[in-house]
Amino acid sequence: MTPAESRALPAPHPEAAADSAELVSYRTPAGLFAGPPALAAPTTAPANPLAPAEPTAPAESETLANPVAPAESETPAESAVPTRTRWRRWTRRRQHLAVGGLFLLAALWVTSRIWLDPSGRVASLYTGDPAQVQFFLAHSVRVVLHGEYPFYTEQFNYPDGVNLMANTAVLALGIPMVPVTLLFGPAVSFVVLVTLGLAGTAMAWYLMLSRHLVRTALAAAVGGWFCGFSPAMLSHASWHPNIISQFLLPFIVWRVLVLTRSGKPVRDGALLALLVTAQAFINEEILLFTALACGVFLLAVLAQEPARWRAAWRPLGVGVVTCALLAGALLAYPLYVQFAGPMAYHGLSDAVKDYGNDIAAFFAPGSPTLGGNQRANINLAPNYSEENAFFGWSLSMLAIGIVVWLRRELIVRALAVTGVFFAVLSLGERVSWWDRELITGPWQWLVHLPLLDAVVPTRFGLITSVVIGLLLALAVERAWALRPADRRTVRVLTAAGLAFALLPIAPMPLRMVSRPPVPDFITADRWRAYVGPDQTLVPIPVPSMGNTHGMRWAAATNLDFKIPGGYFLAPRNGNTGDAGRFGGRPSGVGQMLEEVATTGRTPKLDDRQRRRFTDELRHWRAAILVLPVRQQNAEPLRRTVEELVGPGRQELDVWVWDVRTLTDRSV
Repeated sequence: MTPAESRALPAPHPEAAADSAELVSYRTPAGLFAGPPALAAPTTAPANPLAPAEPTAPAESETLANPVAPAESETPAESAVPTRTRWRRWTRRRQHLAVGGLFLLAALWVTSRIWLDPSGRVASLYTGDPAQVQFFLAHSVRVVLHGEYPFYTEQFNYPDGVNLMANTAVLALGIPMVPVTLLFGPAVSFVVLVTLGLAGTAMAWYLMLSRHLVRTALAAAVGGWFCGFSPAMLSHASWHPNIISQFLLPFIVWRVLVLTRSGKPVRDGALLALLVTAQAFINEEILLFTALACGVFLLAVLAQEPARWRAAWRPLGVGVVTCALLAGALLAYPLYVQFAGPMAYHGLSDAVKDYGNDIAAFFAPGSPTLGGNQRANINLAPNYSEENAFFGWSLSMLAIGIVVWLRRELIVRALAVTGVFFAVLSLGERVSWWDRELITGPWQWLVHLPLLDAVVPTRFGLITSVVIGLLLALAVERAWALRPADRRTVRVLTAAGLAFALLPIAPMPLRMVSRPPVPDFITADRWRAYVGPDQTLVPIPVPSMGNTHGMRWAAATNLDFKIPGGYFLAPRNGNTGDAGRFGGRPSGVGQMLEEVATTGRTPKLDDRQRRRFTDELRHWRAAILVLPVRQQNAEPLRRTVEELVGPGRQELDVWVWDVRTLTDRSV
């Protein structure tokens, strides 16, 4: 091309204008799609931002066009380029701040009802998971302040203890939150994590998309919004901050794609290993999902264009091996504790192993959304905390339409394969339609494989949610790049289509109910006069999956006292290596007290049951039994306990039974 021809080229589109350095760092994606042009399949579809960018050099072009021009004439133009670059960067930063502020406001809107009273409100249906997470947050305080062992604790389920590596102890979230937990308590830390998990995940996907996949800010914002506030994320928000804290996943995906074209695969593999290690201490299941999704996506790409494998296999192999060695070294001991340490279990409880999505769930709006209806969804998901599909009819049809419209693009086809693959796996062992079993699902042949035997299959729908978010971003980008005669009409129609698809699943404030406060007897430290370091405080009813108030009491004191029982995963009957179940060794007296708390009926007791209760108290090394005065069916519970161990006395807002003389082994 001659200098004259280069001057005759049309000016670039205003939204695509940028200097050469900006094109390299901001628009050119690293990874499998940044290969040499010879590997790119010709297409008539709109320009793919994943294709290699051709950086321009305006200053060099001007010099070539007029080599004899005086130096003074070039100085104003050269001085103006850095100014324009700085202005664009400042504008982009303000744009990022505005989008981040929008995501944070949306997260505050979703969590607004619990923010009104973090200690006194909880999700309306399943109260066990928040209490468990708050217990783990308090454990992080002990790890930081007292140097306590991070991967195992005897502070609940005493004396057997709990394997925290096998119970998602969220150390990577809890340790940074230690100042908040110390100042305001674990209940506040819980709602902070939920809020930041939603907003942070949306913002992370927005930044990754805007830098490596799309050029239009609106496209990146739409994709990030759906990845952070999809119905699946809202479903988990009330209970599982470890699942919705996915802000590392976009960067893990990006680093995996970088490895396919990396010039320094050892360095990039090491960076990936650090991200993998951090995510392992947030949630290992989500990390496994990310690895599986990246694998299926890359296979889908290579199946369509095998020629890409020639350039990708060497750096990808070196990077993956480096990542495996470094991450394996960093995680070797924690994983040993998880799979072979005390109270380790192999495989999930039968209660959740067959959780799967109903096919109709993909076409219904989620319960915590504008168009959601809990009663309508009751048979479409295992429970309200596992609504991992629920995209609604409009968005499901839009996603299918996007794939049909952009089917010529390699990345769209690969994303479609990935989304459908994991949507099918999320159906579980039995495929059903409106709660009617149709056929056996493919998950039945995978559920017994190592690692996969610890996966809840319905959660594969989380991968499909991310795929839909990426498809939305690509669709907005392509629609915005169309150049018909009336561009404004196209953009208005695009915005209307997004509103039609996303409005029915717009996030609503999470439903909350009041819960009993932590007794004054606990918060005023009156319990310290009774409980020694090797003794337990026994809440009545005994903590279990259905009664977790005692775990909140312990968490409120940063686990300064031990409790028996609790809500956690452990091997059956406390035998390390057995299949998992919820809770520790079965307690006959604990089950009896739980039944009294539920029904209000006082059982008839005999000497055998009294001796059994005394034996369990000795096994727990119990110091006192504590029954809140405002506990449901408190009077039947009080009479039952008195028949077992004798009269108690009221102290502040609880009934207390001092049983140290019964449990002292020297006596």
